[in-house]
Order: sequence, then structure tokens, then C-alpha cells
Amino acid sequence: MRTRPLKVALLGCGVVGSEVARIMTTHADDLAQRIGAPVELAGVAVRRPSKVREGIDPALVTTDATALVKRGDIDVVVEVIGGIEPARSLITTAFEHGASVVSANKALLAQDGAALHAAAEEHGRDLYYEAAVAGAIPLIRPLRESLAGDKVNRVLGIVNGTTNFILDKMDSTGAGYQEALDEATALGYAEADPTADVEGFDAAAKAAILAGIAFHTRVRLDDVHREGMTEVTAADFRSAKEMGCTIKLLAICERAADGASVTARVHPAMIPLSHPLASVRGAYNAVFVESDAAGQLMFYGPGAGGSPTASAVLGDLVAVCRNKLNGTKGPGESAYAALPVSPMGDVVTRYHISLDVADKPGVLAQVATVFAEHGVSIDTVRQSGKDGEASLVVVTHRAFDAALTGTVEALRKLDTVRGVASIMRVEGE
Repeated sequence: MRTRPLKVALLGCGVVGSEVARIMTTHADDLAQRIGAPVELAGVAVRRPSKVREGIDPALVTTDATALVKRGDIDVVVEVIGGIEPARSLITTAFEHGASVVSANKALLAQDGAALHAAAEEHGRDLYYEAAVAGAIPLIRPLRESLAGDKVNRVLGIVNGTTNFILDKMDSTGAGYQEALDEATALGYAEADPTADVEGFDAAAKAAILAGIAFHTRVRLDDVHREGMTEVTAADFRSAKEMGCTIKLLAICERAADGASVTARVHPAMIPLSHPLASVRGAYNAVFVESDAAGQLMFYGPGAGGSPTASAVLGDLVAVCRNKLNGTKGPGESAYAALPVSPMGDVVTRYHISLDVADKPGVLAQVATVFAEHGVSIDTVRQSGKDGEASLVVVTHRAFDAALTGTVEALRKLDTVRGVASIMRVEGE
């Protein structure tokens, strides 16, 4: 085993960064044996140097992240500060000065992954980012290595623990959205500003990364159709249960049936209780992968938090350090397919539509005519009402999302339709 240590620069020492530093210290001997050389924490870049950081030598702490990555003796830079800048500049500077990079930065990778991969390739460095999607769950590496010889057709998953906790609480207790969010915040599952989670931005970034790897195509955050879950109600869960379903916020990446394009989307959806994702509870994540040869695979585990995310970071660190010792580099970007990303309107799906309508003869016929005019076939209809008011729940067969959206817009214009109470897609069947 080589005695000269590989030097690691850590950018960020928050919840994840502090765990990375702790594991590097407490598992130093094991890591050295697995890598073939010791690893040494050579510097830690932070914003608040006066903060006490247990187990970290204060002499390693600096506020000058740029100087740290420019040192020239750094072998690997671990970036866990998040955001676009200065993370992007620091990563490219690290490549320029001889370091490979391990990152957990989903937002940056979803926005500028192609440019970062190009910079890594130009300088002959590694860019690894297992921790950017689904925390400790091994997902990136299986997609880009274990399934490299297969054809992946679909990736369907729960990739945000906060939203899954909220929806699971609504499902199991009958609570409303705000009540479930308040509990998630009190328990530390939701941030003080939960927008990135509940509006689907976090999941959309992860969907872009997954789609790019799965389909060998560049997919950016802007390519991902995104809908949040703030409008999901207790009534939606009651309707779902009547159908034998539950509701999850899903990231769905699909190859078109003819293989000529791909789609990526994030939105709440009803899924059957028989589907493996329906049983994913609390703040856990799970991703369901469908491929030609391997068939159906499911990856499940804790998708966030200091220790789980640090586990993924350390796994990448070991791989990158091994490559460094062997004079090799791991797989870079695979975007040879260059498939177009189709708009949401081209997706084929099903709708569950709840309407408030006038309780009088002929209403159902009017509603059915609108569906027929838009080429959408009705699967089931449930109607109830009294005293001039009625509720009509329609579940469609599969149709293009554009046709379903057009149907809903036309229904809103009917005099007999008082309002569209909810619209939700039905997936997993």
C-alpha cells in the first residue's frame, strides 16, 4: 500500500460535510485499505470560520475556497456547498489545477452538467455525484455502469423524502396538506421555506440527472415538466382509496414507445396500492427502473440526511481515489443518443378528474360529449349529489396529456360545471 496520502479538500462543512469529515477520520484505516493509500483531509472551506467543528483541526479551516482548490497538491475536491455559484467556478477551477471532484450538487448538475463533464474530460479528471440523487441509495452508478449494456425504458421514483413524508401522513391520518407540512417542519423533515421540495424543484433536478444517464441524452432542468403537490387534498386521498390507490409525488423519466424521444416530468399522481412504490413510507425514497434485459429493478432507502448522503459521497471518494492511484478515470458523460426531449403534451397518461356539477338531467351526457370531442375515452364515472349540487368523478383511459388538458379546459366552460375540484394523473398501471 502506498504510504503517501491522497489529499482531499472539503468545500462546505454543514450537515453533510461534517459527516464526511467525521467518517474520513473514524474510518481512516478501513478507507486506506479499500483505496490502497491513506486519505488526508487537507483543507475545509467554510463561510463561518469561528464556528466550532468537532473533530476538525481548526488549522484546516479556511474561508478562501478558491485558494484551497488552486493549491495544486489536492487530489480530490468534495463539493457539498450546493447552489450554482460559487460551486460551478470552484469545480471547474479544481479540474484546471489537477483535482477530480465528488459533488452532491443536484441543482448545478441538472443545470450545467454537460459543461462540467466537458471540463472534467478536457483536464482528464473524474466527476462523480452519486449523492446528488436519492442520498445513500446506489442509483447513479448502477444506471451508468451496471446497466450500461442494457436499454433503460423508464425510471419512476419517489426522490424527495420531505414530500413523501407529507403525503404519507395525509394518507395514513386523513390530515390536510398544511397540517402534515407543519408536522414535517416540526420534525425537521421540511425546511423553514419548503418551496424547493413541495413545488417539485428538488425532484425535477434529480429527474433531469436520472433521465440524462438512463437515456444517454442531455436533459436539463428546463426540460423537466414540474408540478408541485400543494393542491393535493384529503378529498383526493379519499378518492384514491376508493380506486385502490394512494398518492405520491413522482419523478418519471420515459423513453417514447418508438424510442425516438424521451420525456421527464415531476407531479403528484395516483398509483395502485399493489405497486411497489405505494408502500414507501415516511421520508424514504425509492426508484423503480424498467429495462429490456434486466426487467424491473427497485432501489430503496433513506434519500437525505447527513449520514446517508455522506455515505454516497464517501463511496464516490473511494472510487475516485482508486482511479487516481491506477492512473485511470471513471465513466464520463454519455450523451451519444442525443434524443429530443418531448413536451408534456406528448406524454400518454390517465386522468382522475373531480367535477362539481349541477344535479340535473343531461349533465353526464354533456360531460361525456366533451371527452369524446377531444378523443379521450372514459374508463369509469362516479356521481353523487343532492339539493341541486353534485359531484362527478371521471377516470379516463390512456390518452395524450395535451388531449386531456384540452378536455379539462372545455369542461370548465360548460354552464353545468360549477368547478373542477381536482385533476390528478394515474400512473403505475
